[in-house]
Amino acid sequence: MNQPGAPAGKPKVTMYRNGSIYTAADPFATAMVVDGDTVAWVGSEQAAASIADGTMAIIDLRGALLAPGFVDSHVHLTETGVALSGLQLGSARSARDVLDAVAAVPGTAAILGHGWDETTWTDSTLPTVEELDRAARGRTVYLSRIDVHSSLVSSALIKAAGLGGLDGFTGTAHVVRAAHTAARSASRNFDDSTRRDLQEAALREAASNGYVALAEMSAPHICRPDDLRLANSWNEEGGSPLILPYWGELASSEENARQILEGLGTPVLGLAGDLNIDGSIGSRTAALASDYADAPGNRGNLYLSVEEAASHLAACSMLGIQAGFHVIGDAGLASALDALDAAAAEVGEQRIRAAGHRFEHVELADQESVDRLAKYSITVSVQPGFDAAWGSPGGLYEQRLGDRSRGMNPFASFYASGVPITFGSDSPVTPLRPWSSIRACLEHSNPDQRISARAAFLGHTRAGWRATKHRNPLMGQLVPGAPASFAVWEVEELMVQVADSRVQSWSTDPRARTPLLPALDTGSDPVCLQTVREGQELFAHESLRG
Repeated sequence: MNQPGAPAGKPKVTMYRNGSIYTAADPFATAMVVDGDTVAWVGSEQAAASIADGTMAIIDLRGALLAPGFVDSHVHLTETGVALSGLQLGSARSARDVLDAVAAVPGTAAILGHGWDETTWTDSTLPTVEELDRAARGRTVYLSRIDVHSSLVSSALIKAAGLGGLDGFTGTAHVVRAAHTAARSASRNFDDSTRRDLQEAALREAASNGYVALAEMSAPHICRPDDLRLANSWNEEGGSPLILPYWGELASSEENARQILEGLGTPVLGLAGDLNIDGSIGSRTAALASDYADAPGNRGNLYLSVEEAASHLAACSMLGIQAGFHVIGDAGLASALDALDAAAAEVGEQRIRAAGHRFEHVELADQESVDRLAKYSITVSVQPGFDAAWGSPGGLYEQRLGDRSRGMNPFASFYASGVPITFGSDSPVTPLRPWSSIRACLEHSNPDQRISARAAFLGHTRAGWRATKHRNPLMGQLVPGAPASFAVWEVEELMVQVADSRVQSWSTDPRARTPLLPALDTGSDPVCLQTVREGQELFAHESLRG
């Protein structure tokens, strides 16, 4: 943040006052001082008045909440940019709506779209290749399903991507598995300038919603290494949320893991993220122990064997880096857990635990599986927006799984068993809206799996840093000496909110010494007024200084 009149090179000192500061240092704090990139002081309004002087930039919060900035533990930067700039198909309620949206796109360029979900349609029949071709007037069309594990494609893309004969291509417009991977790759032949514009749009969206860091989950089936290198380059430039990079490529040995890391040409936190053990519930590619309720005989797909996954875990453990997998179905999770057992037998349980491995999603898990995750200290990166979108009665989960849908996204079970969990959006699958994500934790479709707003907030902030094995223990906190990474929010009301309906659901009494968070039952999310990462302003709403 620029301080008018400050001498060049002199650290900026900014005081925020007359608000509410979310800090463990003082539950009554209403003011905070930032010196350069560090939190220098937090305290009361009375104390702030006594230390304020003419050398400080003063920002009157006017009752706003200043809280640690959010960390999204699972995003896809370029894909988010594509979704923001392409056809928005989330509101489509029929194949005709999709076709009309395609037909309305002017020009001759390829048509990219995202977000259709046939489980919300009255008639779930998908468009045909011929219908897409007519609507697009012969253009290349790639329309990803909301889960981005399948897509609708035109004949021009079928030909360009060589989909004929690939697994997952049946001659229809709907492609899955290898055919979907090939179609997505062929539709992402962006030049450097376009790729940069897409990532910049995603970063702006994140900053304007209070995010100070994003875990980028790149993988060979999603993008090329140059995409990851570009994502990492934003860290060098500054002025945007910090990129926490992962690369989901399978390693067969310790030496192979080293070769992969060296070949990337950019540092990563681990060979983890979207290294797929299975697929998704929506596209019926998540690996299940019993048939899909709406597709008898179909149990999804396992993309990695136990042996392959175990070798990967062992290799990364020997290097002391994080390994991890995308895993959603119960059969997929069983394979991942068996792989942990096999890797531990090879390299020792202590090495497995010390590496801090992480599993993404882990949506369908019983208590035995949860306990096995806890045994190996596996961090689980979950997406509360999934339950909000698909967990309601009659929703996608119930359609695909029947009674098993109540076992989806067991947040409270993870917490109760000591499994470290962190939260993200999987953007563009669900939006970069952190308060909506916290609300989804409070309002989980299964009341037994609801968690408090405070637990959810910590999972979206401090836990996000811990999941990356960040060395600074103060990340995600606003205490003296901590990095000044925070967001300012316009809020209607602050309260303590718990998930258990058997106890008082809210309190505004500060004597509880529990920092207050925005009331999330108002029907709207808090408005972000400013986002700051390590003292550098990433986003500012015009009303902040109005």
